[in-house]
Amino acid sequence: MTTLDLGPATTTLRGLVASVTDDQLSLPTPCTKYTVGDLVEHVGGLAAAFTGAARKQPAPGSDQGGSGDASRLEPGWRDRIDGDLAELAEAWRDPSAYEGMTAAGGIDLPGEVAASVALNEVVVHGWDLATALGQPFAVTDADVAGCMAFAEPFSTPEVAGERGDAFGPVLPYAADDAPLTRLLAMMGRRA
Repeated sequence: MTTLDLGPATTTLRGLVASVTDDQLSLPTPCTKYTVGDLVEHVGGLAAAFTGAARKQPAPGSDQGGSGDASRLEPGWRDRIDGDLAELAEAWRDPSAYEGMTAAGGIDLPGEVAASVALNEVVVHGWDLATALGQPFAVTDADVAGCMAFAEPFSTPEVAGERGDAFGPVLPYAADDAPLTRLLAMMGRRA
């Protein structure tokens, strides 16, 4: 069984979250339903939910994976989310996290699938936040490849009805586009 290293992606996202100023919380993001504040709150919730999934111990209140509601950001949220993202990466370093079934966001799924979903959430929402803040976004080739392994099966016309509203509709992309560009198009985003 191959384990994923969420460390590089969570480190990037931790830096982005730490850089958010209070006056940036109302900025729009590529997630059309989320402001920067909403996205940051969602990131904190998904970090807790997927840490619980790795440990097979759902975190209290994490059944929605982060409500995406900036009004829930408490004083000290930057430090809390930084710690939660660091803990997320650490939790998925344990090979037992990939064994058997777990749950995240109210959905039962195999541990190895939960790891892929967590990586995809961190990478794609990291790009969302960087874009909203006008900052560069760095991602490893391995992280994009891990996300593509998750995204590709859910990005064909045959499974369009199974995508739900978690992702935007797949946007057109060329086979020779950069891997990150293709991944983002699969997630309904234009790089």
